[in-house]
Amino acid sequence: MKTSQSSINLYSILVLLYFLSSCQTAVEVEKPSKPNVVIIFADDMGYGDLGVYGATDWKTPNLDQLAADGVRFTQFYVPHAVCSASRAALLTGTYANRLEIFGALDHTAKHGLNPKETTIAEMLKSDGYATGMVGKWHLGHLPEFLPTKQGFDQYYGLPYSNDMWPHHPQSKDYYPPLPLYQNETVIDTLEEQSQLTTNYTEEALKFIEKSKDKPFFLYFAHSMPHVPLFVSDKFKGKSEQGLYGDVMMEIDWSVGEVRKKLVELGLAENTIIIFTSDNGPWLSYGGHAGLTAGLREGKGTSWDGGIREPGIFVWPDHFPAGKVIDQTAMTIDILPTLAEITGADLPALKIDGRSILPMLEGKEMESTPYYAYYNKNELQAVIYGHWKLVFPHSYRSIPEGTIMRNDGIPVKYQMLDLESAQLFDLSVDPNETTDLSNSNPEMLETLSQFAADARADLGDALTKSEGPGLRKHGKVAETN
Repeated sequence: MKTSQSSINLYSILVLLYFLSSCQTAVEVEKPSKPNVVIIFADDMGYGDLGVYGATDWKTPNLDQLAADGVRFTQFYVPHAVCSASRAALLTGTYANRLEIFGALDHTAKHGLNPKETTIAEMLKSDGYATGMVGKWHLGHLPEFLPTKQGFDQYYGLPYSNDMWPHHPQSKDYYPPLPLYQNETVIDTLEEQSQLTTNYTEEALKFIEKSKDKPFFLYFAHSMPHVPLFVSDKFKGKSEQGLYGDVMMEIDWSVGEVRKKLVELGLAENTIIIFTSDNGPWLSYGGHAGLTAGLREGKGTSWDGGIREPGIFVWPDHFPAGKVIDQTAMTIDILPTLAEITGADLPALKIDGRSILPMLEGKEMESTPYYAYYNKNELQAVIYGHWKLVFPHSYRSIPEGTIMRNDGIPVKYQMLDLESAQLFDLSVDPNETTDLSNSNPEMLETLSQFAADARADLGDALTKSEGPGLRKHGKVAETN
């Protein structure tokens, strides 16, 4: 039987369509999956607490290797030098004072992070990610505000700081037993904390194992090295410094365990790891506090010892290994950066961070941003590149000549007053000792204008400015 020309043409078209379909399928199969994301967030860790940042009395080989495998910042900042505010800013990409989250929430707080805000977990979950959190939450302990109501599929950890318990050295009768949560259920109350870092690490590894077959986001927020310091027997006495060094070495071990698990599961090459801390060291605790590497003051202040932190970002074949970045960045930049990497939608409400992906890839950024530093509703400083303008305000400091303790009991702070605005060039004066306001009037004017922009949006209690851009925290409804 003779085949018609039209039949041949139809057959050819079908073959071609099949071929094209096969090619498309092959391309789809080969398309790399979205990267996993692991954020490891220490608590009260100083800028100088890692070997790669200058620590010598304890060893941090895993964190030093993490820095060698990725990019390391020399000017990486948090916008607030205290627990809850810093965590709100990290997870939302937004200044915490915009969200009405201040200080450190405790067991009496009737408010928390407003569920209307979008966290990194919610952003990535809507993009198909499994989401898990391990460790210190500190954004509201009531059921309405727990991690499982803020985008996390599962949660294991403490609802607030580990010192908010009956064994507090100064407030023994104020705090109730310290609850340990699994999701929304209290599964234990802690009488001691020597296994806390180990237990956190085990839970983090379980989440990674459970989530290995889809993209996942793990937020691993250590309770240490916040006081009270505890360490397991396997690290007790390991450092030359004492207990604080032992704690840092156990945190370093924990980071190594996470990386080993990722390698074991074949996930390391497609996992972004970010390591930093919420604020600087709590200096009044003496030998139980970390190192600022010479930076001025510590936790609770807007001097660099309170807000500059180690910042390490690793993503093999994407972020250049061993690169040191001297440009300025902040934790509020993490959310928009992850949005650009994963293709997830940015939050509907205004955020303050910007993507630093070009910087992480070793490319030039289009512009240099300014960053604002608020203590509660006080605008205390702004930074633009390596320039910092600090405004008149009161701040806490250790009195000169104070004999520091090494037993977990804090010494008393004094309050000092900065009488006039001071301008610093952090590239040559990281310790903020020399005011350059008179010799650099143009830079003073530039940063002053940045401050005016911040006040016009967020207000400033120091200048009695109102901020139209502020939003409300989440609050428990009053019942009769």
